[in-house]
Amino acid sequence: MSRKYFGTDGVRGRVGVHPITPQFVMHLGYAAGKVLAKATHNTGERPGVLIGKDTRISGYMLESALEAGLIAAGIDVYLAGPISTPAVAYLTRALRLQAGVVISASHNPFDDNGIKFFSANGSKLPDEVELAIEAALDEPMVTNHSDGLGKAKRLDDAVGRYIEFCKSTFPYEMDLRGMKIVVDSAHGATYHTARNVFHELGADVVAIGAQPDGKNINDGYGATAPANLRKAVVEHKADIGIALDGDGDRLIMVDAEGMLYDGDQLLYVIARHRQANNKMQGGVVGTLMTNLAFEHAMQKLGIPFKRAKVGDRYVMEVLQQEGWQLGGENSGHILCLDKHSTGDGIVSALQVLHALADSKHTLAQASSALVMYPQILINVKVEAAASWVKNETIQAAVSDAEKVLNGKGRVLLRPSGTEPLLRVMVEGEDKQLVEQSAHRIAEVVRKVATSK
Repeated sequence: MSRKYFGTDGVRGRVGVHPITPQFVMHLGYAAGKVLAKATHNTGERPGVLIGKDTRISGYMLESALEAGLIAAGIDVYLAGPISTPAVAYLTRALRLQAGVVISASHNPFDDNGIKFFSANGSKLPDEVELAIEAALDEPMVTNHSDGLGKAKRLDDAVGRYIEFCKSTFPYEMDLRGMKIVVDSAHGATYHTARNVFHELGADVVAIGAQPDGKNINDGYGATAPANLRKAVVEHKADIGIALDGDGDRLIMVDAEGMLYDGDQLLYVIARHRQANNKMQGGVVGTLMTNLAFEHAMQKLGIPFKRAKVGDRYVMEVLQQEGWQLGGENSGHILCLDKHSTGDGIVSALQVLHALADSKHTLAQASSALVMYPQILINVKVEAAASWVKNETIQAAVSDAEKVLNGKGRVLLRPSGTEPLLRVMVEGEDKQLVEQSAHRIAEVVRKVATSK
């Protein structure tokens, strides 16, 4: 069954344009409620669902619509207010609820928004449940009789509960005293939690990107725009900088010199520390976009490594298949399944800080053995990206590039899932060869695409 609404990260789009309208979101809440009600054992109590949102102004409208749809289906709703995606995942599990819902478009601009669901165990919904919700959307809304409606309750202690959870993932016998940290919350969902976590663990915290106004989420701040973080770290003579994205599940860090560290480098620091302390269980999962240098570094450390499709849900799938705990993306999604059921920027930052405090190393020292290979990504417009991937002329260009790289690099062609683009990625030890190879392949793709 093909999906009509759910992508790799829930339902997402421009506010006011189908499906991100109050009418559709109310129907989505109703459909999800009916599916969840069927799946719940008959205990005599109504199923419960937690709703959290980021700081977008449209969150108020969508929250009300979602709440109405769920209540119409007989679901009790717990409203957490502005809180991060991983916080919803944690609270859903901690409160023994049937599901959690996040109203967020992650790192997108404020005029986008989305709806994503978590299961009772704090992980993203299985495909079969999402498909069941989509099937239920084809049925009309039939509001339950008044005695079968759900109720709504404000969860006043959601923020405090989540802060305590984050702190619990850091060793009890350690603290962050003597460390000055700049925390950038992207004017997003962690604006009132992130700085408190690090402060309560003893750090001197400078908060930036923590004044949301409903429209400034991800605007010049956060994991996708780290320039202000780098500047603030240097200006405040801080030891380290931490940038989260709008919904709090991505992490980028900056050292005292203003140098930027992406998800691959931070994942390496965590993995290396765990191995050194005999706490590395299994291997590490990356994605097709994980830098080749990371794969080679894992080989040198003797740590098994596997690649998943791009997207943290696919990293999670491979981790579960292998029974491993650690994985992530270079974009900053890091999964530490022994600490949380989903990616969490604050929890991941604490794992990095644990490694640094334990080893008494700086970020530069802890990641020095990982020398990232030059990587270039070129997006080429085509009529239908998927149709060009197996084209013989393009494949010949790829083969030629691989011969030039001579085993010291790799080529990846990946069609976009949302746009008519073919993404040409080349990486390797030699920057000049990487750039030349990428541009040659991209030029061949352009010629083939326009010759039809």
